[in-house]
Amino acid sequence: MEYRKIAVSPKRAMRLMIIRPEANGSQPRTGVLWLHGGGYLTGFPEMAYMSRAIDLVTKCGAVVVSPAYRLSILHPYPAALKDCYAALRYMKAHGEELGIRPNQIMVGGESAGGGLAAALCMYAKDKKEVKIAFQMPLYPMLDCEDTDSSRDNHAKVWNTRKNHIGWRLYLRRLKGRKVPAYASPARRRDYSGLPPAYTFVGDLEPFYRETLDYVENLRKAGVEAEVDLYPGFYHAYDMMEPDTPAAQAAAARFVEKFKEAAQKYFVEE
Repeated sequence: MEYRKIAVSPKRAMRLMIIRPEANGSQPRTGVLWLHGGGYLTGFPEMAYMSRAIDLVTKCGAVVVSPAYRLSILHPYPAALKDCYAALRYMKAHGEELGIRPNQIMVGGESAGGGLAAALCMYAKDKKEVKIAFQMPLYPMLDCEDTDSSRDNHAKVWNTRKNHIGWRLYLRRLKGRKVPAYASPARRRDYSGLPPAYTFVGDLEPFYRETLDYVENLRKAGVEAEVDLYPGFYHAYDMMEPDTPAAQAAAARFVEKFKEAAQKYFVEE
């Protein structure tokens, strides 16, 4: 593991955490930009070690890059998205030294990081500077409006009250203006051309409904997308109770789907 600082503006730098397999070798590998969770208002790159991201390195041989993007407690939308996009561009420009394939950069994250991953796929598609091969937005925070599962939700870890706080802080500079899809990806209307996707979500999740809707919207647009549903999973169950058989099964399935994607999905340069 190493850290780098990259310039994201003439006056500001951002920290990147880079995790490589121990046997790095000379052959380029799949590069994954992994975005940590925390409701857009908290969290840090090192959370990769307790999330599914570390499995991508140790079990799949990928190179994971995780940025210390700005948090909404001080910097609301669009700060986090701009930081994540800067990290994506850095991966594209420095792929050779990072040891990643230039035609196989993927994006993933959990919770708010999953929401950012989806938003980043939309933003990158529209900017046309970097092509993303695959997306893995796990139980993503996508919809700033209440859904059937985020309304009146009192489950562990993340619930309706926390969700309202998270969105209010993240979107506060919009001040009643129309919320763009780059801020709340559920606002997107055209899902065509987005990267193929895999995700999983639990049925106790506030984000259960918006995750299913996201996958369905991708499929309707002709994008390959798959979701696994886990009964009894509350938010971030795989991180909170990693030693349970159910969490281990979900982790193994994630690794399986990533390996399939790494064999299948590349972009044209």
